[in-house]
Amino acid sequence: QVQLVESGGGLVQAGGSLRLSCAPSGRTETTFAMGWFRQAPGKEREFVAAITWTGGSTDYADSVKGRFTISRGNARNTVYLQMNNLIPGDTAVYYCAADRVEIISPHRLNYSDWGQGTQVTVSS
Repeated sequence: QVQLVESGGGLVQAGGSLRLSCAPSGRTETTFAMGWFRQAPGKEREFVAAITWTGGSTDYADSVKGRFTISRGNARNTVYLQMNNLIPGDTAVYYCAADRVEIISPHRLNYSDWGQGTQVTVSS
């Protein structure tokens, strides 16, 4: 299994920025895709962004294109989600996920391992 720990959530005004971090550990040798998802109260969990383990490919939900950037750092294999120009509709619990299948798509939600989530609240 892969353990995932998210951090960086908080309260921010509309137009502001936040940077989320995801630190994986455990059996990362079998991890080939990393993703960020979010879930607002009363709504289904939705895809936000994903990146291959090597960082060679990325994908984003249409709602965040041009505002969010997913990236991968070298230190502890950390994956980041830079969120700029935040809007109240971005308010949700954000989850980091890892999977053993090297395919990233906004239609794929069945990642194998999930973090505990971090709350992002955007006020108007």
